[in-house]
Amino acid sequence: MKSLLAPAGLEVLQQFAWSNVMVGLDYDGTLAPIVARPEKAILRRRTRALLQEVARSYPVVVISGRSQADVLGRLRGIGVAEVIGNHGIEPRHASRRYAEQVRRWRPRLVERLHAFRGVWVEDKLYSLAIHYRQSREKRAAREAILAAAADLGDVRLVGGKQVVNVLPVGAPHKGFALEKARDRLRCDTAIYVGDDETDEDVFGLVQPGRLLAVRVGAKAGSEASFYLRNQAAVDDLLAELSRMRPEPALAMAGRR
Repeated sequence: MKSLLAPAGLEVLQQFAWSNVMVGLDYDGTLAPIVARPEKAILRRRTRALLQEVARSYPVVVISGRSQADVLGRLRGIGVAEVIGNHGIEPRHASRRYAEQVRRWRPRLVERLHAFRGVWVEDKLYSLAIHYRQSREKRAAREAILAAAADLGDVRLVGGKQVVNVLPVGAPHKGFALEKARDRLRCDTAIYVGDDETDEDVFGLVQPGRLLAVRVGAKAGSEASFYLRNQAAVDDLLAELSRMRPEPALAMAGRR
């Protein structure tokens, strides 16, 4: 992986900024710092201002594991083009079938995991997130979570930063969501920034010249080609994007 904010990385970023590009961003760990409780994850004031600037110059899409309604509330007034929730399921692929599966899974998981203090199940209607950040026995808690989730049957498990996501098999993922959003917005290229295992569904898309995949924090084995040093460096990236394209997004669209 290469540093995106090094001179060579900035040259690549400039090439994408000059193209008909969509900017895609994860929320937790990317736009907002990771915190002990999900409800406390809010944008820093500078991040909010920079994101608002970028959204005036580029079509911006936020793709999050949170519910769409949750993220919309946190980004109110910023002017992003689209918010996609539940790892790519919401809003276009939300279905009763997915909701019913999740409704069946939740009580079984709560029953299996109630003995582990600091472990709790977050119900996002179309997926579940089992958090163990507050557990004092993280390794044992994670093993118990994986065992309990495996007993549910046909599920997709995606790990994260002290969380295990439980999703319906066959449900859209972030990579699928990014491609569809790029098509809807009639963009030729995309920049995507994420920090977690769920973002590998985007990073793993093989699209040379069409996708600039950026991970927050370098990690061996990631499919992303570039990295940012930490979550605070996302502000530096947003500032660079704003500097590289001072024209409004609509003006750029008129030149295509």
